[in-house]
Amino acid sequence: MLETKLSLLEIMTFGHPVLTQVAQKVYDITGEIAAVAQNMTYTMHSAPGIGLAAPQVNQSIQLITVDLSVGEKEQDLFVLINPEIVYQEGDAYMEEGCLSVPEINEKVNRPYQIVVKAVDLNEKEVIIEAQDLLARVFCHEIDHLQGRLFIDHLSPLKRSLIKKKLLKQKENSGKV
Repeated sequence: MLETKLSLLEIMTFGHPVLTQVAQKVYDITGEIAAVAQNMTYTMHSAPGIGLAAPQVNQSIQLITVDLSVGEKEQDLFVLINPEIVYQEGDAYMEEGCLSVPEINEKVNRPYQIVVKAVDLNEKEVIIEAQDLLARVFCHEIDHLQGRLFIDHLSPLKRSLIKKKLLKQKENSGKV
């Protein structure tokens, strides 16, 4: 098997237009898609993070990686293409953060339990039942594919205050 050199991808942050776009469905799982998934996994583990959506690395396609073990357990890694939530129930308020919204953590309401339908890199349909933190991460990453950030679930006032803070951070870092 050929060794592929992994690349650390740049994570887009608040204000980048790709984060507000609806990502395109993937119809053909090519070697290029598999390479993006590998590099996303590497980037997610390096951050470190427990989930990453393709738009966060400037790829407007419906692809997410999720790994609650942050690379510690290979069997905990999910690479999902065109994921959709087909069932949800319950409520769970929990603090969330996001690699694309640095230094901001807020409590967000998400379903406690969900069922996700997707396709894996082998073009096989997968159905995953998830609850608690895993359900939250799937919801969070699938939101990215719809052009939504976790702060979009907050009240308009709180969202406005956070956006001002994020814009000030960008100004201070010189990345406007």
